[in-house]
Amino acid sequence: MQESKICICGAGTMGRGIALAVASHRMPVILYDLNPGMISIAASGIEKELEQDLQKKRIGPDEKENILKRITFTHAVEDCLAPLVIEAVIERVDIKSALFRELARVNTEQTIFATNTSSLSVTEIAVQTGFPERVVGLHFFNPANRMKLVEIIKTKYVSESLIKRMTEFALSLGKTAVVCQDEPGFIVNHVARPFYLEALRLAEQKYADPATIDKLMESAGFKMGPFHLMDLIGNDINYAVSSSVYEALGKPARLKPSTLQEANVKKGLLGRKTGSGFFEYSKQAAE
Repeated sequence: MQESKICICGAGTMGRGIALAVASHRMPVILYDLNPGMISIAASGIEKELEQDLQKKRIGPDEKENILKRITFTHAVEDCLAPLVIEAVIERVDIKSALFRELARVNTEQTIFATNTSSLSVTEIAVQTGFPERVVGLHFFNPANRMKLVEIIKTKYVSESLIKRMTEFALSLGKTAVVCQDEPGFIVNHVARPFYLEALRLAEQKYADPATIDKLMESAGFKMGPFHLMDLIGNDINYAVSSSVYEALGKPARLKPSTLQEANVKKGLLGRKTGSGFFEYSKQAAE
C-alpha cells in the first residue's frame, strides 16, 4: 500500500530522513518546518545526500531529479494537507499534541496523525489531541532513509485496520515493520538502555575510555560501539530517551541516566550534528 501523499512536520535530521525515505519510494512529500532556516538546511542536506548516492551509483541522474521533484518544502502550516501526517519535532508531549491539534484544523476528519517519538507515551500525546483514535506511533530510526526498522506503536484507542494501514505503509517503504504496545521505550529503546548506560558507567568510573570501549564492542561483532552510536543519534536525544524511560519505569537505579552524558548535553557536545560529542567530527560529517 502506498499513501497518496505524506506530510512530515519537523525538518531536522529525522524529518528530512523520513522525507527522503518516502520520496525515494515514489510518494509525494510535504516537508514542513515553522523555521524557514531549517527548511533551507533540509533542502540542501537532501540535495547533498542524493548527490552522494548518485556518485556512488546507488541512483541515476533521472531518479535523483524525480526524488527531488516529489518533495515540497514549506514553512506555512496551511500547506500541510495530507491523508497521513508524521511529526518529528522536539520530544515534548505538549508540543507534539498541540502541533497535531493545529494541523487537524487544516485537514479533514480522516487524516491520520503519526508521532515519531522515541520514548514518550503515544497514549498521552493522543489523549491531549482530542482525537486519540487517529493518533498512532511510527518510530523510525536514524538515518531514517537507510535504517530498515519501523516500530508501529498502538494504543487502546486505535483500530486494527489503522495498524494494518500503517504496517502496509512501512512495508511500502521497504522497511521491517514491528507492531508493539505503548510501553516505555517501546521495544528497541527499552532493550538498548543497558547497552548505552553500562558503557557510560564504565567511562564514568574510569575503567576504560570511550574509544577503547567502542573498539572492544566492535571487535565483539557490534557494527558500531555505544559512544559512536550515541554521537550519531545525538546525545541530547539519547539522554532524553534514557530520562523518559527512567521516569516512566519508576526510577530504577539500573536505568539512571548518565551524568557524563548529561554534562555533554549541557555543553552542547551533541555528537555528529554539532561536530563534537564523545569524539570529534569533521565539518563534512557534521553536515
